[in-house]
Amino acid sequence: MMAALVAGRRGRSVVLVDHAKAPGEKIRISGGGRCNFTNIHAGPKNYLSANPHFMKSALARFTPADFIAMVDRHGIAWHEKTLGQLFCDDSARDIIRMLLDEMRSVGVDLRLGVEISAVEKGEGGFRLATSEGAIEARALVIATGGKSIPKMGATGFAYKIAEQFGLGLTETRPGLVPLTLDPALLAELAPLAGVSVDAEVRHGRTAFREALLFTHRGLSGPAILQISSYWREGDEIALSLEPDVDFAAVLKTAKKENGRQAVQTVLAQHLPKRLAQYVAERQKLDKPLADLSDKALEALAAFLHGWTIKPAGSEGYRTAEVTLGGIDVSGLESKTMMAKVVPGLYFIGECVDVTGWLGGYNFQWAWASGHAAGESV
Repeated sequence: MMAALVAGRRGRSVVLVDHAKAPGEKIRISGGGRCNFTNIHAGPKNYLSANPHFMKSALARFTPADFIAMVDRHGIAWHEKTLGQLFCDDSARDIIRMLLDEMRSVGVDLRLGVEISAVEKGEGGFRLATSEGAIEARALVIATGGKSIPKMGATGFAYKIAEQFGLGLTETRPGLVPLTLDPALLAELAPLAGVSVDAEVRHGRTAFREALLFTHRGLSGPAILQISSYWREGDEIALSLEPDVDFAAVLKTAKKENGRQAVQTVLAQHLPKRLAQYVAERQKLDKPLADLSDKALEALAAFLHGWTIKPAGSEGYRTAEVTLGGIDVSGLESKTMMAKVVPGLYFIGECVDVTGWLGGYNFQWAWASGHAAGESV
């Protein structure tokens, strides 16, 4: 939609073909129905790609401020939630309406519920075989996303077309996805299902500080979704629960002031009650503080700020918010998103090997890469 409306503004005759029955379905379900439409901090450092420089051009030429200006022009009320994340005050449908209105104003021909069975390239451009007949165009922009959330209609269509025209692919896998645990650990943590806690989750040198949620399948919450894009099968992650709390000092002070208190009673002043109980029992410290040495309390504090877990896997594309990897960006022009070896063929958004963090970054890439292509076609 962004590529279409920008091309339309430039006087291009644009047809937008979508196999879905309604436009912008991923926008509609995003952000709990309020669409986290951008992040004011969006920059290259917030994206993963085999080429960490590729996204710089598009992001610099269409910034969060540019999208906010469009939102403001359409009178859509919005607010910043946390960490630079911007949401609609009312509904994600406001963003869809805005894009539809912008396309309508420049004469974009939107065709919904249309399947594409073949794409061919000839001397004059491209020919699409569709369920509503053939479409011929001088340029073709592919913006069909990745494999994430197949129930929304996600497919590997973009990858198929890329391969057809000789473009390379990097490994694809689910990103921004809950992590699962092996049956034994899952059974051990079962009493914690539904418990949420502020945590720093670390994988190697990468760490995210947000909410961590224990579920009946494993681990979720923003901190886990973020780290999932960096985690690989077989790796461990480290959890620091309530990182700002000096648990060693808290426990030692409580021991001096009232040694008859149970460890879990003191922990529950800073952690959810069920989590405090689990930690005390797991460390075999479910007893009065007076019965414990300072060394034991220090060991408990070290565990709370360095709990290592080896996830068994992820929930997969079914619940993944994005697809990592995709069309190899070495085959695309960073300024225009056009395939280097196929003039007139463009790939934008999630289908290319550029994946943002959680929090509006992937929408900003969609707007920026769409704008780049729209300015070029």
